[in-house]
Amino acid sequence: MSNHKENLIVGLDIGTTKICAIVGNLTHEGLDIVGIGTSPSKGLRKGVVINIESTVESIQKALQEAELMAGCEIKSVFAGIAGGHIRGFNSQGVIAVKHREVTREDINRVIDAAKALAIPMDREVIHVLPQEFIIDDQDGIKEPLGMSGVRLEAKVHIVTGAVASAQNIIKSCNRAGVNVADIVLEQLASSDAVLSADEKELGVAMIDIGGGTTDIAVYLDGAIKHTAVLSLGGNHLTNDIAVGLRTPMAEAEKIKIQHGCCLTSMVGKDQSIEVPSVGGREPRVLSRQLLAEILEPRVEEIFTLVNREIVRSGYADFLASGVVITGGSAILAGMPEMAEQVFGLPVRRGVPQDIGGLVDVVNSPVYATGVGLVKYGTRNIKARRFMVGQENVFEKVVRRMREWLGEFF
Repeated sequence: MSNHKENLIVGLDIGTTKICAIVGNLTHEGLDIVGIGTSPSKGLRKGVVINIESTVESIQKALQEAELMAGCEIKSVFAGIAGGHIRGFNSQGVIAVKHREVTREDINRVIDAAKALAIPMDREVIHVLPQEFIIDDQDGIKEPLGMSGVRLEAKVHIVTGAVASAQNIIKSCNRAGVNVADIVLEQLASSDAVLSADEKELGVAMIDIGGGTTDIAVYLDGAIKHTAVLSLGGNHLTNDIAVGLRTPMAEAEKIKIQHGCCLTSMVGKDQSIEVPSVGGREPRVLSRQLLAEILEPRVEEIFTLVNREIVRSGYADFLASGVVITGGSAILAGMPEMAEQVFGLPVRRGVPQDIGGLVDVVNSPVYATGVGLVKYGTRNIKARRFMVGQENVFEKVVRRMREWLGEFF
């Protein structure tokens, strides 16, 4: 099985609950999803690798399934990173423009100036995302190349993560037999898949509620303004059900998916569910209302913490497009309604948009990050092609630019 299509891009979403490999094919018409492989994740906790062997096994299973479906061999992937160790902050840099006209070199210098911060040894920069450029007090410039001016400022959003966590993701992928083309912040990928350009322009909060973490990204004026990761997710809901209904974790997960609802007001009084017991005891019949009573406070807690994070970021009043929730837990009945109560904003569920191919298969919040990683990959592949012909001169620059060029093209 050779890689018969040059333009295949693979996103690998290494999540706490599932590992998902998505193969995209870049055509003239756009992006087609041609292969999907998923495998239960056994080796991560709260988005961080805690067991390399198990993670490698899960990655291999997901990759094999995707390879079979796409009929290709996967050599390199764009891997997602999440976890409570992720920190995002805004920074800015200023330089004098050398020849009164902004060149690529000036842009690189100003980005370097913006990221010249004292970052602790145990952390590394994952992304430097330009928000806007300012030339001689003229702000709101997205692409300064070729413009005249004396002084160039850049406002950027910098995302850092624990070196060890990033290395463990790379190590797991390498052991599973693939290279990592880039490590991408998961909420950045999810936003790519589920948000429209209009929403990013007007102001929107994207909340990706996964199994182990809840990832937040706030956009305004088309640029990312704030990122955060909370170590809370769908697994906490499952755990609450297991404890509250005294049933095994695997059964609690099934009950959550089949009967779960996070608003008691949406559940009829007479609806009942059968709950398997622990240790060979008889199964019991309980009301679905009881299940909702267990889920409601926990979901409310997650949204309240997210809301606090958004308020702390200072962008709570600028979310004209409201909130988009995605990730596996967003499927739970009553999620958008509960979020609307907490945020006081319009809320919708986000599914991957603007793709072709196996659209009906990936048409679920579960695949938002995976599809987003492929989209990120397509933009960065373009960025690398963009430099062809001048490779030697810009050898060093290309590597540095790869991260942020993709944000514009």
